[in-house]
Formats: sequence, structure tokens, C-alpha cells
Amino acid sequence: MINCIKTLRTASKMTQDELAIKCGVTRQTINAIENNKYDPTLHLAFALAEALQTTIDALFQAKK
Repeated sequence: MINCIKTLRTASKMTQDELAIKCGVTRQTINAIENNKYDPTLHLAFALAEALQTTIDALFQAKK
């Protein structure tokens, strides 16, 4: 799975730490997700989508 969380986060002028606080995780977790080293749980995926004011479909795509 690939994601565009970093792109959406920076477009929102939000830091990793700010996004982490909104989602109830650590900055390191956000960093790992952005670098495709960790796939978030469904609960966290919904929190990320809400914090970034988008949909889960817009955040994640299957690898081709």
C-alpha cells in the first residue's frame, strides 16, 4: 500500500507532530506511515482521514 499522507499534511501546513496529536499517536508513527514502513490500523486510517479532512480512499492506494 502506498499513501499520500505527507503530501496532504504539508498542503495543510501541518507538522508530523500536529497530525500525531490529532490522531493520538506519536510523531514517529506518522513518520513510519509516510515512509511506507508501517500500515496503520483501520481506526488510525479513519483518524488520519478526519484530521486531514479527506477520505481513506484519497489517502491510500494499492501498490501496482
